Amino acid sequence: MKTLLDRFLHLLYPPRCAFCRRLLNKREEGLCRFCVEKYGHDGQRRELENVEICVAAFQYEGPARDSILRYKFRGITAYGAAYARFLAKELDESGISCDIITWVPVSRRRLRERGYDQARILAEETAETLGLPCMKLLEKKIHTRAQSSIPNAEERRKNVKGAYVCPSPALVKGRRILLIDDIVTSGATLSECAAMLKKAGAAAVFAGAAASRN
Repeated sequence: MKTLLDRFLHLLYPPRCAFCRRLLNKREEGLCRFCVEKYGHDGQRRELENVEICVAAFQYEGPARDSILRYKFRGITAYGAAYARFLAKELDESGISCDIITWVPVSRRRLRERGYDQARILAEETAETLGLPCMKLLEKKIHTRAQSSIPNAEERRKNVKGAYVCPSPALVKGRRILLIDDIVTSGATLSECAAMLKKAGAAAVFAGAAASRN
């Protein structure tokens, strides 16, 4: 049930489409019907090292790319719920079955700079949509260069090698884990994180993201 504050904020800041930014009507949620028709069926599937299957809600191009950049760098964290709805649909259609959801964490330095962890928000929203538990299972112990600043795939792999650890293997052992990130490009980060989870004893690691660039 909406509180008076919720209703007041809704009047001040009416919800807009996460892609085209037009005002949403009462029946629309996250994306307007035009963007749902145009981009709502752009789900992606990738094969990545150490990952059983990787799925993404959208292609990382056009309005989807612009939207995710606003989400990641301009603090529009409400978009996370919109992405989660479409990611959950792709996960269901792929037949993925997991016990717990986690995410690719940012470093402490990046968290201080940005003020939030965009992959965590997406993971928590996806977990709520799917009715699954969500828990932090990884830590980023080394602050690395942004992967987006490195064009070469091999250099990206080197950049994240050894950057992540799984501090509590007992929480991981024998479990089927869904690992969430915001964007998949080369897949180096997800592959490295999945390797750490498998080293800690995970039975299987799946991956999901808001968008993928093939």
